[in-house]
Amino acid sequence: MPTSVRSSFGPICVPQLRLASLGSVLGLLISLAVVGVGDLSAQSGDGSNDWGYYGGDLGFKRYAPFDQIDRTNVEDLDIVWRRPGLDPSYTEAFPDLNPGAYMRSTPVLVDGVLYSTNAVGLVEAFDPGTGRTLWVQQPFEPTIEAVRGRSNRGVQVWGEGDDRRIIFGRQPYLYALDPATGRLLSDFGEGGRVLLSPAEGSDAFRWSFAPIVVGDVVVVAGIIGSAGDSGEIKEALPEDVRGFDVRTGEQVWTFHILPRPGELGYDTWGDGSSEWAGDMGSWCCMSADPETGIVYVPTSAPTAAYYGGHRPGSNLFSNSLVALEAATGGRIWHFQMVHHDLWEYDTVGPPVLGDIVVDGRAVKAVMQPSKTGFLYVFDRLTGEPVWPIEERSVPQSTVPGERASPTQPFPTKPAPFGAQGATLNDLIDFTPELRARAVEAVKPFKLGPLFTPPSMPTPGPNGLQGTLTRPGIWGSGNWHSGAFDPETGYYYAVSHQLPDIHQINSATTPDATMLYAGRSDLGSAVPTIDGLPIFKPPYGRITAIDMNTGEHAWMVANGDGPRDHPLLAGLDVGPLGISGRAAPLLTKSLLFIGEGSDAVIGTTDSGLNFKAYDKATGELIWSKELEAGTTGAPMSYMHDGTQYIVVAIGGGDVEAEWVALAVR
Repeated sequence: MPTSVRSSFGPICVPQLRLASLGSVLGLLISLAVVGVGDLSAQSGDGSNDWGYYGGDLGFKRYAPFDQIDRTNVEDLDIVWRRPGLDPSYTEAFPDLNPGAYMRSTPVLVDGVLYSTNAVGLVEAFDPGTGRTLWVQQPFEPTIEAVRGRSNRGVQVWGEGDDRRIIFGRQPYLYALDPATGRLLSDFGEGGRVLLSPAEGSDAFRWSFAPIVVGDVVVVAGIIGSAGDSGEIKEALPEDVRGFDVRTGEQVWTFHILPRPGELGYDTWGDGSSEWAGDMGSWCCMSADPETGIVYVPTSAPTAAYYGGHRPGSNLFSNSLVALEAATGGRIWHFQMVHHDLWEYDTVGPPVLGDIVVDGRAVKAVMQPSKTGFLYVFDRLTGEPVWPIEERSVPQSTVPGERASPTQPFPTKPAPFGAQGATLNDLIDFTPELRARAVEAVKPFKLGPLFTPPSMPTPGPNGLQGTLTRPGIWGSGNWHSGAFDPETGYYYAVSHQLPDIHQINSATTPDATMLYAGRSDLGSAVPTIDGLPIFKPPYGRITAIDMNTGEHAWMVANGDGPRDHPLLAGLDVGPLGISGRAAPLLTKSLLFIGEGSDAVIGTTDSGLNFKAYDKATGELIWSKELEAGTTGAPMSYMHDGTQYIVVAIGGGDVEAEWVALAVR
């Protein structure tokens, strides 16, 4: 019989004898799965304290309506429990597992239980007051290969009557679990899972985000891995958006992001490129309006991201926001943020739903952040822009065979929330000497405004090495960008500044199917001055935007950044910001945010601080140094009268873990 022992985070169930076989490994994980099992209905409340989706609600507001923690007591906020990113039972069973430190997940709180994917993408349930293990998911097979995996960002708990199930994706499958036990639900797919890759045994399906359940349909997006990833091959598999029955796992509809003959958008792929082009799935997060049954899907870039001479046209539905009817997959409206993408400017941030009032008119809005630093705002029912979006002329490509789009869409409001373009005016000017050195550093590169295309190296001693681009491929906005306050109508855009060099060369590999291929050197080849960035700060920022007017309310740098660099000694430069992808959490009066993690982007020093800002003014009120940077988005909930904040951290030599903070 198993016995209960105490670990560093609470009691778990382990066998009395050492494991000696695969069968006993499975037995261990099954025994763990029943610890703490009880009637979920007995633990449930009225749901008012729930954080039911990893974006907070299906509208992805990242908002918790609590005010127990405010500016008067936030100084007393401290860690009250912590939990490893992988329950020790897994590593005890598989000592060579070696999970990664970059844990993306944000837990959900449903019916008084926290559920989250762990550092290998399996689900764990734990007590919201102590972090104690309730159960851990057993692998589909009792092998280390079945346990190995990567973290993803979240799960969703669906329920109707007595039927409740945890829905999540772990490449290459879609899973359904019993929330009370963690066991696979045998009535879903094949033994509790549905293959999302093109063929059995294939792990081509990749997605670090979570499916979304709207009504009785599970909506899944993602990316199919392909030869196009090499950068010199134009052929790639396209990924579809798909709907599955939440009870059976049966696929009920498909929306083709790459249009087929006869479908809308097919004619935007010239030279027959729709026959072999691909990628363009959805890297990031979806949102939904449960009242209307509409799901909002942001889509990514086509193959290949930096050279598109083989795919003339605007290339729908790449780089778009697509509104679909969740029940049928029917397209309601769409908007393409980048035509004929040459910069890997995926529409990768979460579409955020919120109600605003513009010029006295109530608007049910969807706010879509972009890698470009623009926030596109639409009526979420009709797709009409809330403020005009203008097609403006942009620089054209000089690469042979390339046909860049002559125009790109520019929102007239709000103003950009991130840095755009790489010109001499954008270079640092802390001192005349630093300014001169920055000007010298950019001489080997083509400069220009936003949407200046990648370029080929030019010969000679003064030849150019490519286009210096800002923002780079990580964008200004990314998965972390955005939170919305439903009480004030403020949107909080979180951005970072990472320049890039886009260079086009003749294809060289034997299997190349393009004449030219592009490469992008995120940060690594961008010049610095003895490690000091050459562009003006802030390198990470928070921008509050009043969505009722479209005007910026305030902007602050997030993190000190390189302000202690020797070249800045004696200068009062103030906080410069950190180029980490940190995600926000809003409460009644505060905005909580970390500084990112070097497990995400290694081009800048990672910040270890977790902070609270006054959301009305941007004033920094509180900061606490953690053992590692934040790798997931924080969330908040009430439990037994106490407000908790939970965030994933990790990176460097620090293993992944969740930390929970509360006022003691």
